[in-house]
Amino acid sequence: MVPGVGTLVNVLAVLAGGLVGLLLGNRLPVRTREVVTDGLGLVTLLIAGTSAMAVLDDGLAETVGDSAPVLIVLGALLVGGITGSLLRLEERVESLGGWLQRRLAGGQGSADRQRFVEGFVVSSLIFCTGPLTILGSINDGLGNGADQLLLKSALDGFAAIAFAASFGWGVLAACVTVVAVQGSLTLVGVALGDVLPDAHLAAVTATGGLLLVGVALRLLRIREVPVADLLPALVVAPVLVQVVAAVR
Repeated sequence: MVPGVGTLVNVLAVLAGGLVGLLLGNRLPVRTREVVTDGLGLVTLLIAGTSAMAVLDDGLAETVGDSAPVLIVLGALLVGGITGSLLRLEERVESLGGWLQRRLAGGQGSADRQRFVEGFVVSSLIFCTGPLTILGSINDGLGNGADQLLLKSALDGFAAIAFAASFGWGVLAACVTVVAVQGSLTLVGVALGDVLPDAHLAAVTATGGLLLVGVALRLLRIREVPVADLLPALVVAPVLVQVVAAVR
């Protein structure tokens, strides 16, 4: 399969699911939409938990030692969070959402603008911070097939239905983020080849799982965790694995 097809299918799935959600949204009461969003938050917690369990991966423990994996994930979140905060990634993502709202849905009130931005931000984070985004995109670029991205497309399509019913047009705008993030990662796979051993991928997966916990907390309206500011942790995690493995 030609590299990039997986991302194309993913975008089409989000658009199709989002349009279905928009059609249903006007027919669903607010309480029902909130319950659907709560359900997605709980499922996101489940996915996050299974991803975070990668911190117990045997290959990771053999590479960095039994006690180091949790510290590596912690270090990745701290360093990544500081970096993302200094770069104001969360603010920039929200600004991008506001710009898209003005371009695509200008003239609406402040409440509608906030709903658009929230839908864009939450959907972008859901669609782009999971381990399938990273692993699937890189594997697609390496020429190993787009099976993981096709699975992700199915999940994102169903999620887009629920999100669009709750948040509206902002969910469809998240396709821009999907193309940017997954397209970039696919190009990385094409250009660099297989650069991440299994231990490094395990660290990335575990770190991504914790980021998804932050997304779930936002969906459940428990705490507005600035997940976008933490995204650099996905890059820091494999670097820390390499550093620890080198000094052992």
